[in-house]
Amino acid sequence: MNIHRLRRLFSRALHASLATPLVLAGCGTEGGVSTTDYSEIECTDRGFAVSDLTLIPAPDYVQLRYVSRNMGQPPDSYTQASSSGQACATATDVPACQEALENASVTEGFHHVCLDFCTDAFLVTTRGDEVKTHATLAELQQVLGTIDTGQEAVLKTFAAGYSLLCGNKEHGAVKRNDDGSFNVIATKGYACGPGTELTQHVVKVTASGEVQELEKRVLEKGDPNCSIGRRPVGLQVAEACEAPEALGRYFADAAHLEAASVHAFLRLRDELELHGADVGLQDAARRSAMEEVQHARVTDRLARRFGGTPQRPVVEDLPPRSLVEVALENAVEGCVRETYGALLAHHQALHARDLEVREAMVRIAEDETRHAALSWDIDQWARPRLSTQEREALREAQKRAVALLREEVLVPLDASIITEAGMPTPEAALALLDTLEQDLWA
Repeated sequence: MNIHRLRRLFSRALHASLATPLVLAGCGTEGGVSTTDYSEIECTDRGFAVSDLTLIPAPDYVQLRYVSRNMGQPPDSYTQASSSGQACATATDVPACQEALENASVTEGFHHVCLDFCTDAFLVTTRGDEVKTHATLAELQQVLGTIDTGQEAVLKTFAAGYSLLCGNKEHGAVKRNDDGSFNVIATKGYACGPGTELTQHVVKVTASGEVQELEKRVLEKGDPNCSIGRRPVGLQVAEACEAPEALGRYFADAAHLEAASVHAFLRLRDELELHGADVGLQDAARRSAMEEVQHARVTDRLARRFGGTPQRPVVEDLPPRSLVEVALENAVEGCVRETYGALLAHHQALHARDLEVREAMVRIAEDETRHAALSWDIDQWARPRLSTQEREALREAQKRAVALLREEVLVPLDASIITEAGMPTPEAALALLDTLEQDLWA
């Protein structure tokens, strides 16, 4: 499903229930460098954009791609990210050019990152009949030439090993200096596990492409108890969280489910590969797992701030499932519960009175919207491969899931969860559900 359609639907749902427009704002800048003179980096749905690059020689088309691999294994596929131009626009043999573009990949690239798996980035361009990859720092600098746009400075910073986050100037921003160079705000690391930390960096990118670090500060120390929220099959029931505050219990439960979602997406990726799904769906599932790592970290921190201690998820190791079993789980956990959960996250991002909660939910809401869109893409891929009887089973499972949601949202919430965490009242939650049901589940 097109993510823009989901955003429009979520905006309409919030209007219908609360008469409040959906504004996806960036997080604040408390604790980091002042971002007053900086601009947000240019982004698409898949990351930062490549539309403001002045490459040499000028190509017909440029695309940013990622290759992923399990530890020690060569990459077997790539993921397409942002692009600009028309592929093979001036080629004399367009089919051959398109085939070469489809097959263009590398074994190693720039911005090498490893967590549960390793990811590298590279550019691919077409110009006439030539299809070319640019994977090393030297190749990237050669095609960029003089760094004369903010987005080129962002790409050089990213290639140098820094991370940049869209929609959050504390984690990704750029400004032009009087001498023609650029300053870029970026991050390194992550705050999840003993000895880890998330650091903010200000780097200067010169016209010649040199990346010089100017400032570094720790944004967050790693939580030693962090667990690396879609419920996986085999998730064991956790003990009830004991906390003096309702907010502590609420965020402890949220952190437990976010951590469990990592298992769900990694398993989903493996089962998509087993059943022959497009590599784009597989890689999107893996990216979702990495994003859930960050969600678990954030909600874990909030839980502990309010006196809660999240339980680590215990997930039983089960054999791979049939396609219809995968599709049934996706129809319920993804197309219903995760889609509604993404809408709730947007509601919290708008209405949480607690600043830290509100800023955390801005990031989570955008990620969860992509996860919901992925669920619908998987549903669209899987349904034609099922029998009429199996597709009817999916429809019935979704109806039951929506009915169960209606029962769940009627449960009264502690006042602090509504005011501080931004959760809707039961009446508002029903209105949100009504809008989704009319447009998605009818």
